[in-house]
Amino acid sequence: MDADVIVIGGSPAGLATARKASSLGCRVLLLDKKESPGNPGHPANTFFKGMFDRAEEVVDKSYVLRELRGAKLFAPSGGTVEIISPAYFLDRPAFDRFYAQKTIDAGVEIISGVEAHNIIRKDGEMAVSTSEGVYSSPLVVVSNGIKSDLASLCGLSPIRYPQDIAWAKEAVIEADGIGEPDLFEYYLGSLAPGWKCTYSPCGENRATLGTYVRRHGTDVSAFFDRWVDKFKKLKGISDLEVLEPSVGGDPIITIPKDILADGLMLVGGTAGQSGIGYSMHAGNICGSVAADAVKKGDFSTRTLSVYRRAWNKAYRTEHWLGRIGLETLRKMDDSEIDRVMQVFEGKDMSFLTGTPLHKSVQVSMYMLRHDPLAMLNFRALLRNR
Repeated sequence: MDADVIVIGGSPAGLATARKASSLGCRVLLLDKKESPGNPGHPANTFFKGMFDRAEEVVDKSYVLRELRGAKLFAPSGGTVEIISPAYFLDRPAFDRFYAQKTIDAGVEIISGVEAHNIIRKDGEMAVSTSEGVYSSPLVVVSNGIKSDLASLCGLSPIRYPQDIAWAKEAVIEADGIGEPDLFEYYLGSLAPGWKCTYSPCGENRATLGTYVRRHGTDVSAFFDRWVDKFKKLKGISDLEVLEPSVGGDPIITIPKDILADGLMLVGGTAGQSGIGYSMHAGNICGSVAADAVKKGDFSTRTLSVYRRAWNKAYRTEHWLGRIGLETLRKMDDSEIDRVMQVFEGKDMSFLTGTPLHKSVQVSMYMLRHDPLAMLNFRALLRNR
């Protein structure tokens, strides 16, 4: 066989999986359709320090373009709430190159420019059919993004609520001083149904604008264009240049479903695991379980289910509570969101810690304790589950 473990996809989760399994003694082969690291093709380029703390990773300054104090939330009427928590704007190509090199240094063989077409299980062997031929291993980990069709080809439904993927469009913008503020800005309401519009300063005259929308199809260009126009008016900018657009999907509250089978595990966006830090931590869990399976020579669903149990213990409750919070948000109109945001205005929000999803959980619980309308929406969501 070509390796003890084959990982398909050089995402942060795929790289973490491969690196962990290799560090525990496995021969690991990683296949990536990108010609080289550093071209993510996905808008994710920001994270909070709590993400990396959770993943037990140390932030390396080599891929940080800007350190920020936290985030500011905007209600549709303009009311604001600040959440102070150390945050970073990434040079995403440099980030991917950094972790690809760490993965190579850990002993993983990375083959770039190879696209996987199918995975076939036969006599205890997993054969990966690719654009460059067939590679074989007793265990395959799929981490090639939320649009992957490999899981369905293997008979798995990895995402419980695929209709709730937040489809995104984001672009770099240029304007005088646009990158100087030290807080991310998130705008809620009908401007981006079901989630948010974003403004992320990355220093001097550059920033990014993004739109993340749920249940309005995969092409959110119209929402993005509307956000650019709104942003120019909000900031009083007439001369703003939009550069380098990227698109993708965020499975923030879609909830993982079938993420493993005999000889097969899914991780990261493919498995509905959202966030750079979250998915890297999931990759570490997945890589540890893969290495244990190789050691035992047992690649059955029963053995691999340790991965699902460990992920559930770490994140399942948090993801469900996050889903409750964002589904409550989706069902509110702008006036209702304004009312709820008033609950937070002027309050000390220092109790909010951790990742964006963790923050949404804490905000949801605070909201449920202090606002009757939110409680009614919460009860309606439970009835309609």
